[in-house]
Amino acid sequence: MKHPDKTAGPISASTVVIPDLIQVPKGVSTARLGLGRAGSGMPTNAMLSLMLDHARARDAVHLPLDWDGLEQNCSDLGLETLRVQSAAPDRKTYLLRPDLGRSLSAQSRALLVDRNAPPCDVLVIVGDGLSATAVEVGATPVLDALIRHFENMKLSLGPLVLASQARVGLADEIGQLLNARLTLILIGERPGLSAADSLGAYMTWGPNGNRTDADRNCVSNIRSGGLDPTAAALKLSWLVNQAFKKGASGVQLKDESDDAYKVGLGAD
Repeated sequence: MKHPDKTAGPISASTVVIPDLIQVPKGVSTARLGLGRAGSGMPTNAMLSLMLDHARARDAVHLPLDWDGLEQNCSDLGLETLRVQSAAPDRKTYLLRPDLGRSLSAQSRALLVDRNAPPCDVLVIVGDGLSATAVEVGATPVLDALIRHFENMKLSLGPLVLASQARVGLADEIGQLLNARLTLILIGERPGLSAADSLGAYMTWGPNGNRTDADRNCVSNIRSGGLDPTAAALKLSWLVNQAFKKGASGVQLKDESDDAYKVGLGAD
C-alpha cells in the first residue's frame, strides 16, 4: 500500500488508517485482532474501545457489590441466607493480601461456630471475588437453575452464604464449619479487557482447611457471550452428581458432562 507523502501537508485521519492484514469477521471473537493502525499506534476507535474496557474492568474490581439487592433477588429461592465476611476488612487490604480473603473474620467464624449446623449435602456460597459486576449480573440466574437441579437430585442444602471480600478458598472454611459434604462457590473472576462480567463456579468435595486448587472443579466464563447460566448450571449439576458417586472432586473427577449429555445420560 502506498503511504502518504509526509511533506505534502496535513491530511485527514481517515487516509492514514491502515487496515490490518488479519481480518476477523464481526461476532466471531472478542479478541483484539485486526484493529488496523494509524501511524505507529491504533486507530482512534480501537484506542477508545480499549480505554472503555479497561475502565469497566477497574470498576468491576473496585465497585462494592450490592449485597442487599443480591439478597433480595435470592429471596425467591426458598433458602435461608447468611452473610459472612473474610478476614480482609476492606477492598484495599483484600487486593494486597489474598491470604486474608481465604479466611473468615473472627466475627463471622464465631457466627458459624455458634450455629452448630446440622450436616448438609451441598452448601452454596456467593462471593464477590474480583468482579462485583459478574455477581450482580450472573449469580441469580445460575442459582435459580442450580437449586432446581439439586432439588430434583434429592440433595439437602444448607443456607445460601453471601461472603464479602471472598477468595475461592474461603469456601473450605465455611463448608467445614457448616458441616457440608460439598461446597459450591460462585464468585466474580478476574476481569479482562474483553469481559469484566465473567462468573466462576468452584466445587470442592469434603471442604476443609487442607484443600488446594487441585481438589476443585471449576466452571468458568459464565456470562453473556460465554457460557450461558442455564448450561453452566447443567454442567455443575453433573459434576456435583459425579462427586457424590465418586466421593471426590478436582483432579480425581474429570468433566465429561458434554459427552454424557450427548448420549442422553444426563446427571445419572
